[in-house]
Amino acid sequence: DVSGALCISQAWPGMARTIYNDHKRFLETYLTPYPGFFFTGDGVYRTSEGYYQLTGRLDDVISISGHRLGTAEVEDIVTHHVAVAESAVIGYPHEIKGEGKMLSFLPQNISWGYGTAAGSATGSNAVGYTQETLAAELQELISKKIAKYAVPDYVQVTHRLPKTRSG
Repeated sequence: DVSGALCISQAWPGMARTIYNDHKRFLETYLTPYPGFFFTGDGVYRTSEGYYQLTGRLDDVISISGHRLGTAEVEDIVTHHVAVAESAVIGYPHEIKGEGKMLSFLPQNISWGYGTAAGSATGSNAVGYTQETLAAELQELISKKIAKYAVPDYVQVTHRLPKTRSG
C-alpha cells in the first residue's frame, strides 16, 4: 500500500501539449515536478493488490458540483476587504457536491476572538462590522465576484492562520 502523485510516462491522444500563450507555465506545472513524467495534479493510492484509487487534487483546486474553483480566487477577494487581514479557503469532502468549502479569516480587529462567524458576535471592528455582518458581506461579495457555487458553506473567524516556515 502506497500513496503519491499520479504521473503518466507516455503520451495519450487527448494529452495537453501546452497552455495557450504560457508554455513556460505548462512546463513548470506538468513536466518539471517529475522529470520524464506528466504530472496530472492528482493524488493516488495503490493497494497491495495493485489497484489504484484517486485520493484528490494535490493543488489548490476544489471541485464543487462539477465546477472547478481555485481557492486563491476566493482568498484574494476576501483579503481585499477592508475588515480582513488574512484568509484561507479549505476544501472538505461533501456527500452531495463532491467537495465543500470553509473560509477562515483573520479580521483586522482581533478583539473578536475565536469562533464561528455564524455563531455569536462579541463586538464590532473599527469599520462597524460584527462577525455576522462581515461573514454575510463576504459571502455576498464572493457570490457577485465569482459565482454562487463559490460561496463557502462555513465561515470561521480565527485568531491566527497556520503558516509554513516560508510564510
